Amino acid sequence: MKPYKFAPYLKTTIWGGYQIAPFKGIYTAQPNIGESWEISAVPGHESIAVERGIIGDVDLGLNLAQLIDKYKGLLVGERIYKRFGNQFPLLVKFIDSRQDLSVQVHPDDKMAQKRHKCPGKTEMWYVVKADVGAKIYSGLSKSITPDDYERLVSTSSPHGEVGRGLQDVIATHESHQGDLYFLPAGRLHAIGAGNFLVEIQQTSDITYRVYDFGRKDAHGNPRELHIAEAKEAIDYQVWPEYRTSYDSTKPNSELIHCPYFTVNRVVVQVAAEIDLHTDAFVVVVCLWGEAHINGIHVKQGETLLVPASENVLYIFGNATFLTATM
Repeated sequence: MKPYKFAPYLKTTIWGGYQIAPFKGIYTAQPNIGESWEISAVPGHESIAVERGIIGDVDLGLNLAQLIDKYKGLLVGERIYKRFGNQFPLLVKFIDSRQDLSVQVHPDDKMAQKRHKCPGKTEMWYVVKADVGAKIYSGLSKSITPDDYERLVSTSSPHGEVGRGLQDVIATHESHQGDLYFLPAGRLHAIGAGNFLVEIQQTSDITYRVYDFGRKDAHGNPRELHIAEAKEAIDYQVWPEYRTSYDSTKPNSELIHCPYFTVNRVVVQVAAEIDLHTDAFVVVVCLWGEAHINGIHVKQGETLLVPASENVLYIFGNATFLTATM
């Protein structure tokens, strides 16, 4: 089984920028592209297979759920198929923030199942590019209680921006290329203006927005906030460090290992054989350069799904990748 390429879902947002299309080598008149969903099984936005290097390939045009239903464990791994069925467990995106995104939090599995009948949302960010002065907001800079949270979100700015008080307790970080942030469910966070990053997360689109800088939607109405839901979801513990460290000098560095995904950074010069020692699929996101992986050409901005049955990566070229598996 050869790796699959999928058509990206380009999402226009009020905070989106202009970097995603040129980074991916796509020509489009679509404005304000804030996200490119590279691998998605979110209902209504399932990824569609568009290339596999096989003449007359009958799989082209099938969505991710249909492919899993067809190949089952051969595609995702028997362990993954038994656990998730036809639901692919990861959502992979590029994100381009021309403006600050909302301050938000995601529920864990228990709360999400109770309220929404879906998984929770743990995620990670890898910064591909950052403007000078760009910020990442992750975690709490000082301890607060649920009562403190209610007081802070009720504090408005002179312009009536509900939730402005939260800005005083969110940890703020200077953003740089190659920075890594792990965001377990419950952690308050926001992507600041001027960041271009990869997001890898559980397949869930549940977000509790608590502060949005007073922005309006397309109809001129304030965007919905989820103050009560977030109060229950927030992890109020203060952690000593929110940026995740890793060894950037290694050609293959493990970035994140958690119950929901394992992510590595892989740098290849000329050729490499990468065995991630997993019985599951491998998602490969090309950050720079170009190469052939298991016979499929991939270049900057493209993403591959490598089937579990052929998941040792034989790479020829010069490129930098993120890999995600379980």
